[in-house]
Amino acid sequence: MYKFLFLFLCFGFSLNAQILSEKNRAEVIDNILQDKFENLLPDLMERTGIDMWVLISREYNEDPVLKTMLPATWLNARRRTILVFYKPKDSNLVERMAVARYNIGDNISSVWDKEKEPDQWKALIDLIAEKNPSKIGLNYSENFALADGLVKTDHDEFLANLPDAMKQKIVSAEDLAIGWIETRTPMEMELYEELVATTHAIIAEAFSSNVITPGKTTSEEVIWWMRQKVTDLGLETWFHPTVDIQRKEEKLKDHIDAFSNGYGETVIQPGDLLHCDFGITYLRLNTDCQQHAYVLKAGETNAPEYLVEALSKGNLLQDILTSNFKTGDSGNEILKRSLYQAKESGLKPSIYTHPLGLYGHSAGTTIGMWDSQGGVPGTGDYQLFPNTVFAIELNTTIAIPEWNKDIRIMLEEAGFWGEEGFKYVNDRQTELMLIPSN
Repeated sequence: MYKFLFLFLCFGFSLNAQILSEKNRAEVIDNILQDKFENLLPDLMERTGIDMWVLISREYNEDPVLKTMLPATWLNARRRTILVFYKPKDSNLVERMAVARYNIGDNISSVWDKEKEPDQWKALIDLIAEKNPSKIGLNYSENFALADGLVKTDHDEFLANLPDAMKQKIVSAEDLAIGWIETRTPMEMELYEELVATTHAIIAEAFSSNVITPGKTTSEEVIWWMRQKVTDLGLETWFHPTVDIQRKEEKLKDHIDAFSNGYGETVIQPGDLLHCDFGITYLRLNTDCQQHAYVLKAGETNAPEYLVEALSKGNLLQDILTSNFKTGDSGNEILKRSLYQAKESGLKPSIYTHPLGLYGHSAGTTIGMWDSQGGVPGTGDYQLFPNTVFAIELNTTIAIPEWNKDIRIMLEEAGFWGEEGFKYVNDRQTELMLIPSN
């Protein structure tokens, strides 16, 4: 349906992408929202048993879930915006209402007439009383920040106005909020494949002679080239990229040092193993990708076999992890099985895979963190659901006798878990990118 969104003309490592105009982006975003309100939200409310969902936000301090529900022409909430979703018993339709001064685009209609009822809180309570729900879901959560968007002032004022009999109906909407954030629709997945392809293409150009001149270009220059490329294409980055360098003569940096301090103005040299961490945002979806490149020495036409083999071990760890995905299992269960199998296969693994979608570090089950390889309490206990996207993020440490040291193969690719199993959204890296030295 949306194959027209990107027109790729790839020659060598160059990328020319035709990005939608702001007007056309808005049309796509609003069409996706309509589809999700009509075809996804009823199923999620049925699954979680919440028949009324109340979201309350004020301008510039938006609930992360509410922010994803705003139409493309609303960059923020307005004044105090209150959304109410009600699913009547035995109905597959969700009533979408706003106790606000305005309609929220074409998908959510205002039901508040301030001239008849000046008190916004009383108008909300009257609406709740009219619908008489069994459960009133509010966005508060101990473990998931994205499902914890109801701020204290709005929470306190709501409860102060709510009759005691109704307070007994309040429940956490955690599972409903996570389901909304994590579930990808067919329309979104068509976009996602092209968005990940764009991410791969930018990395491929960054790790090429178009950008890197060995002996001259620094890692910092590559990072800023990537940032600028994204801006020039009319896209956004959701985190600052990194470019790491591993080489024979230098000790392997630990995770914290590499992330916090980077490699700065280190000049890229022949024989270096490069790594990047890079992601972009477009049409309210996010990517997150880590890949490797090798800088050829004079006379080389391929990377050394020991580096080729190292990458294959990274791919093996990916295969082990994704083979353990199972709907209904928690991230902690998947992590435990995967680490055991990886170690039995002779690997030195670390797995820190996270949900990916409307946010880069999104809501859903967490499959390890780099500093929590024994499991992640709370977010790791949440179960895996189908129609979700994950950043398959991990690394394996490999001894390289030729360098008399260990190296780390760090990989990250977008993967989709659906009713038919696992697949990468747009393939994965299985060969090192090669950068000529002259």
